[in-house]
Amino acid sequence: MTGPRDVWADAILAAALLAIDPGLGGATLRAGPGPVRDAWLAGLRALLPEGAPWRRLPPGVGDDRLLGGLDLAAALGSGRRVLQKGLLAEADGGVLIAPMAERLDSGVAARLAGALEEGAVRIERDGMAERLETRFVLIALDEGLEDERPPEGLLQRLAFHIELDGIGHRDAEPISATPADIAEAQGALARMAVPDEAAIHAICAAADALGVWSLRAPRLALRVAAALAALEGREALDDSDLATAARLVLAPRATRMPVPPAEPESPETEADADRPDDSGAEAGSDAEPDPGPDEGQGALDDLVLEAARSALPDGLEAMWAVGGSVSRSAPSRAGAAGAKLPSAKRGRRIGTRPGKPDGASGLDLVETLKTAAPWQRLRGASPGADRGPLRVRRDDFRIRRFEQRSESTVIFVVDASGSAALQRLAETKGAVELLLAEAYVRRTQVALIAFRGEAAQLLLPPTRSLARARRELAELAGGGATPLASALEAAAALGVAERSKGRTPLLVIMTDGRGNIALDGAAFRTRAEQDALNACRRIRGAGLSAALIDISPRPRGDGAKLAEAMGGRFVALPFVEAERVRDVVRVLEA
Repeated sequence: MTGPRDVWADAILAAALLAIDPGLGGATLRAGPGPVRDAWLAGLRALLPEGAPWRRLPPGVGDDRLLGGLDLAAALGSGRRVLQKGLLAEADGGVLIAPMAERLDSGVAARLAGALEEGAVRIERDGMAERLETRFVLIALDEGLEDERPPEGLLQRLAFHIELDGIGHRDAEPISATPADIAEAQGALARMAVPDEAAIHAICAAADALGVWSLRAPRLALRVAAALAALEGREALDDSDLATAARLVLAPRATRMPVPPAEPESPETEADADRPDDSGAEAGSDAEPDPGPDEGQGALDDLVLEAARSALPDGLEAMWAVGGSVSRSAPSRAGAAGAKLPSAKRGRRIGTRPGKPDGASGLDLVETLKTAAPWQRLRGASPGADRGPLRVRRDDFRIRRFEQRSESTVIFVVDASGSAALQRLAETKGAVELLLAEAYVRRTQVALIAFRGEAAQLLLPPTRSLARARRELAELAGGGATPLASALEAAAALGVAERSKGRTPLLVIMTDGRGNIALDGAAFRTRAEQDALNACRRIRGAGLSAALIDISPRPRGDGAKLAEAMGGRFVALPFVEAERVRDVVRVLEA
């Protein structure tokens, strides 16, 4: 178990390594605002050369500020295109801070990841096509809850994942390295020998044992090992560099516990005990056989893996023992924000388009001027104070574009028939109630359709009232026939109605898939099954997102057939667990 001082020592070591080699990408810093986080950032800044850029990413940054583009004022004054650099180019040779990285827009995260990967930023907008070299260190400040993380594509390109939540301000001692030490280490890094095959094998074997599937992680670990050697003034890697690199880079990415090596079994037989030791007589009792190349490689692999294993988070081994695996991938966001819908005048700004302004869409004056500015000389305008009015044509008009996230409506369709069995219905109620409680917290509309007997019934119209939902669930009784087709038709109609109100409907159907009541109320199983398939096809044709959870103790394929017909997700849960049902709904929301 590592203490706060050990964690802080690793954190400031990571800061020194980032200053030595910006090619490591950067780090995610999971810590709330406070003196500890400020101390780490100040330590990193003190290691940079004087005057190195230090930029902060503003919330909701647009492409104009992030990537750069046309300098409108300079273009209007000169009549030609003038490039204005963005934050990514301005951060070249320094650090870019991304606050609230867990809430980064996917487009911004993709642009950051592309700049880190390529070492350059491409500007292909406003009639310009430029490529600007940039090499910066990205510090992603992770301030989210336990189930919130920055985008996974960005995390893969950052060498270090640092957690400072358990560090007290008294443990945050100042960093001992100096800019002179960093400059000397950078010189040694430039002369560093290429890692040999044994080092590459050891890092890759440790990554495989820990369940680290991204190939970027071993590459970053080897770069970290080289920076560690350079910091010590060496020009070649040794075993301690590889072990420390595995502990810093691979351990935070582990998704499973490594399997301990099996003990070799070599029982001594009586014949072996009586047999004289010829090799000892010839070479002497103190002689030891030299390890072969395979044995030396195995020892290095074990050393690197053991170093990474020692840094695994507390509790990971217990989770592995219980569940057989540990998933540490980026979880779904807690909120069900709904689909992104285009909007004329409200929502998040997503750019512009050519068009004529009218009552439904407004003119973007700045983008219109940017489009017209480079063409002024060709249109007869001359640069200078007396050049006359700006010449703008209809083709230059740019219209604002926005998008809004619609509200979600989760429609639960619950099988209350006799085939579902009373105890199965009780389990289903518990799972649905948990989802209803979470939906209430996320301010999501919830609806409940139950079917038993001769027809389906809308027990709960779309609402946010948790108390009402619990009351309806408590009063839901089980038994009778299975009017599955009627329930699917009712869910499709409700989903279409909710979408017409601007919401995003999500259908969650919990049944065994064996309907026996047709739409006309007749008890004919063959006709009931055909009606259910037709209803599923209507759900697919309407473009509704759906998931079918087969709750039968022994799934027979009926549910999978219906899920395929509706183009939805199928999950078989012989034992209904609230957490697993919640995971299904979150995947559907995503």
